[in-house]
Amino acid sequence: MPRGGCRFCGMLLQYVFLDLGMSPMANSYLKAHQLNQMEPFYPLRAFVCEQCLLVQLEEFESPDHIFSDYAYFSSFSDAFLQHAKNYVDMAVDRFSLGPRSYVVEIASNDGYLLKNFVKRGIQVLGIEPAQNVAEVAVKQGVPSCIKFFGTQTAQELVSEQRRPDLIIGNNVLAHVPNLNDFVGGLKILLAPEGTITMEFPHLLHLMALNQFDTIYHEHFSYFSLNTVVQVFAKHGLTIFDVDEISTHGGSLRIYARHEDHHASRVTERLIAVKKKEEALGFTTLAHYLSFSEKARETKRALLDFLIRAKREKKSVVAYGAAAKASTLLNYCGVREDFVDYLVDRSTYKQGHWLPGVHIPIHDPERIKETKPDYVLILAWNLKEEIMKQMSYVRDWGGQFVVPIPEVRVCS
Repeated sequence: MPRGGCRFCGMLLQYVFLDLGMSPMANSYLKAHQLNQMEPFYPLRAFVCEQCLLVQLEEFESPDHIFSDYAYFSSFSDAFLQHAKNYVDMAVDRFSLGPRSYVVEIASNDGYLLKNFVKRGIQVLGIEPAQNVAEVAVKQGVPSCIKFFGTQTAQELVSEQRRPDLIIGNNVLAHVPNLNDFVGGLKILLAPEGTITMEFPHLLHLMALNQFDTIYHEHFSYFSLNTVVQVFAKHGLTIFDVDEISTHGGSLRIYARHEDHHASRVTERLIAVKKKEEALGFTTLAHYLSFSEKARETKRALLDFLIRAKREKKSVVAYGAAAKASTLLNYCGVREDFVDYLVDRSTYKQGHWLPGVHIPIHDPERIKETKPDYVLILAWNLKEEIMKQMSYVRDWGGQFVVPIPEVRVCS
């Protein structure tokens, strides 16, 4: 059982949402000299709180250990670069942003999003705890504060400069172990008439599309709209609108304001998403407890495919050394006996090995050299982009395989 209560409401956690066994930290990529060293594994077990229905993991490693030297750079994905540009176009228009505006992004990564505001002459600040990633942002002209965000950082920023008109947080809310401190910081930092937008994977899609591989130790929480509304309301923030977006297999973008700033009314769109969750059972504990068998069946199906391919003397490689790849391959026990190697566009990951299963990571160009029969797309949320980039695989009769939501061969 977990060592503490729910990270939002404090309720004792008694119900297991999904148990994926023992797994290493998903982004702890290994160098050659580390392959024969002891590697820490931790329980990868998600609980659901019976009171607030927040799905969550225990905290085994501190955020400082996980994120101080981070392996994820957003700019390696064309899809995320376009998503960022589209978001900035929308935000500038919707919130009437201009040279007098001030925008802060939390977990700003390598500046892939904020650089679009900079080009428009809008003042920005990125808050990014990983120094190696923040340094890349600074080189792109994006001022960056290398700190973790919470109430203390918010108070320091308020004392030093103006409060922002817009606070952005894309794919950071799930990474926060101290959820109340983080959202409390948003309340402190936001200008009186400002807006917060946050994007995070929608638990509804995780369950409906069997995206269990998005569960890993660096993701502490998994949100429905109904639960995240409770979290923000506790800290005096009202979520007034929501967009359903396609990133990460289906995400939500929420819009929040101070509860006493009534200019933005709660939209019909938000009410509709809440009602959809209620209709699907997301306000009842029993719905959450029905999910485990889907993950087990995907494990069996993937192993069936790989065993059959190997018995037929077919070669299999994998594309995408993302955290979800670590979760899936470690859960299924897939090593080089089934997958010859991984490829990834991130030069930070190339020349390393995936944690736990120790599969080597190469440049995608290696696929042209070895001409595998199958390319297993582990970054399934980018499958269209990947299949387009690697369409030449079909020249030698190769096929793509997507494991989520179910194992499927794409000719």
